[in-house]
Amino acid sequence: MIEILNSARLERARDTGALVGNILHTLKQRSTVGTNLLDIDQWAKEMITEAGAQSCYVDYAPSFGRGPFGHYICTAVNDGVLHGLPHNYTLADGDLLTLDLAVARGGVAADAAISFLVGRARPAESVAMIETTERALAAGIAAAKPGARIGDLSHAIGTVLSKAGYPINTEFGGHGIGSTMHQDPHITNTGRPGRGYKLRPGLLLALEPWVMADTATLVTDADGWTLRSATGCRTAHSEHTIAITDNGAEVLTLPTQA
Repeated sequence: MIEILNSARLERARDTGALVGNILHTLKQRSTVGTNLLDIDQWAKEMITEAGAQSCYVDYAPSFGRGPFGHYICTAVNDGVLHGLPHNYTLADGDLLTLDLAVARGGVAADAAISFLVGRARPAESVAMIETTERALAAGIAAAKPGARIGDLSHAIGTVLSKAGYPINTEFGGHGIGSTMHQDPHITNTGRPGRGYKLRPGLLLALEPWVMADTATLVTDADGWTLRSATGCRTAHSEHTIAITDNGAEVLTLPTQA
């Protein structure tokens, strides 16, 4: 299903997007050396509930996961990259943490992810990988204009990732979003320009470049959810929900708080 939002629903999407951005901003500030992943999940639950929103994850049970997710945020550390199930792990200095959050409010969902280093340690390779996913996300957003095609976005993202030397996995990528978290069209992180669905004003998309340092192969953790790099290398993931407008892409999941 592909949804096209009218102006009233687009305004609700802006509201939901700001909520997601603000929650991630707060969680990043709170995620320090000694923080437990289960604390992050609890903070996310509290903020979502207080905002009168609904988690898109708690009851999420796709074919690739083991039963309902049962938590409010994805927390992936170091070699974990996608669908990180919160568990009893205490963050250490230099850990590379990815927080991925999707919520719905007013009947419209928004989805975003950030990767960052915990504490003071700044391994150069990790910094470069995070920055590459952020640049790839910016390139995909810049390509998202009315009349462009999904392949144009995939190509823009993939060009940045491949030039930086990262292998690209195409099993998981960006997606349409609206009344539900995951919708068509699927947006791979590499592709051919001029191909695929033509973008229209009112379309919401979640773009999410993610990479693993030296492999394109994923393995599923024993928890049945967390996807990790097959070689144990570090990973990074950046995501925003955007709306296609007459003037180009509007990023909905930026934080509005300082």
